[in-house]
Amino acid sequence: MPGAIILVLVLISFPIIVGLSTAGIAALLGFFLHRDAEIRHAGSELVELNN
Repeated sequence: MPGAIILVLVLISFPIIVGLSTAGIAALLGFFLHRDAEIRHAGSELVELNN
């Protein structure tokens, strides 16, 4: 019986863990891509117009 309870808990928590991990990966990817774009286009007059 304890094995079945553990299995149910794992199956319930799996989508939550996957969702949070993909959200974390998306946040890191967005941060690094934004930083890269600012470095590549530093000094451009278009950066000031975008804010």
